[in-house]
Amino acid sequence: MVNAVKVFKKASPNGKVTAYLSQRDFVENTDHTSPIDGAVVVDGEFLQERKVYVRVAVTYRYGREEDEVMGLQFSKEFELVKKEVVPKGNEEQVAESVNRLLQKLEGDARPFSVQPPETAPPSVTLEPGAGGTNKTLGVTYELTVYVAENEEEPMQKQSSVSFAVRKIQFAPDKSNYRHPQILVRRTFTLSPGKLCLEVYLDQDMFFHGQTLEPHINVTNSSKKTVKYILAQVVQHVEVTMTSSYFSRIVASIESREGCPIIPNTTFSRTMGVTPTAFRAFGVALDGQVQDKDAHLASSTLVSAERNINDALGILVSYSLRVKLNCGAIGGELTADLPFKLMHPRPSENKATLQRTQSVNENIVIEEFSVLRRGASISDEIHDQ
Repeated sequence: MVNAVKVFKKASPNGKVTAYLSQRDFVENTDHTSPIDGAVVVDGEFLQERKVYVRVAVTYRYGREEDEVMGLQFSKEFELVKKEVVPKGNEEQVAESVNRLLQKLEGDARPFSVQPPETAPPSVTLEPGAGGTNKTLGVTYELTVYVAENEEEPMQKQSSVSFAVRKIQFAPDKSNYRHPQILVRRTFTLSPGKLCLEVYLDQDMFFHGQTLEPHINVTNSSKKTVKYILAQVVQHVEVTMTSSYFSRIVASIESREGCPIIPNTTFSRTMGVTPTAFRAFGVALDGQVQDKDAHLASSTLVSAERNINDALGILVSYSLRVKLNCGAIGGELTADLPFKLMHPRPSENKATLQRTQSVNENIVIEEFSVLRRGASISDEIHDQ
């Protein structure tokens, strides 16, 4: 069986520049960031003595465009890398899929490979809610191929091609996983005894679409009665540009099994809760919700040499929140247990197999679409 590799194609408005991208996601593993590979074909008569450049820019939008009045702006754009492709050419070794693409295109196709800096923040989009907004909130990346006389000349829209790409992170090796747990206690005014809640997870790293199964132990030595147990997955978002912080509940389940838990008794059970992407104001995603591979934004990780407080962009973290409800008078006992939610790292065996089979792959060229991501890292994960 011959495998097919999908390559994304997009042409400039004047049809003189056509760019091809081997993938729409580039991956950071905390210690290394993968390059963005592709190829470009430019009409010779149109190019003449001019040059072809590739640039990667990140846009950090932390407010709605509709609220920008009197010169106030809620976005920043930073150029991360700019590289000359024609006539200087590409000096780095490009991916095997790009070499196969060059053989198929023939002619004057030129490869390119750009390496974004490791300090660049992961792609995160914030849901604007039902009202919507003209431009995406969050951190977005754009790769642009354009023709210009020199590096200082501004690019012209008619002779440029732009791709929306995103940066994602993989989970670290499984050997680094731990077993988080928490024990909280509460006493009640004018009432003897304590209510104890212990929560623990089998691991602190979970993958998108995976169900969390917290183990819950309740020891009720108080005079209060537990009415029900509530388990929630809470997404915590920090917008570094404005130093703002907010949380959203992305999964919730209420259970009355084994309840009421009366005084001087114990109770143990395991619950299941699955965080999923959905449309609600402020929910952080790693892709727009209409994309078929949209997930909740992954937990933000940094390398051991960096401090998480020095990270830029939008920082995302998760916690499992378990509540014991003791009624209107007794109140609640709450335990928060942090965990990480990420994409799994592809197995080394599969990566080796893909490189071995690359010589037999067919190149399938698909028109680039902004709203339909097509093959991406998520498709690769689901095939495992």
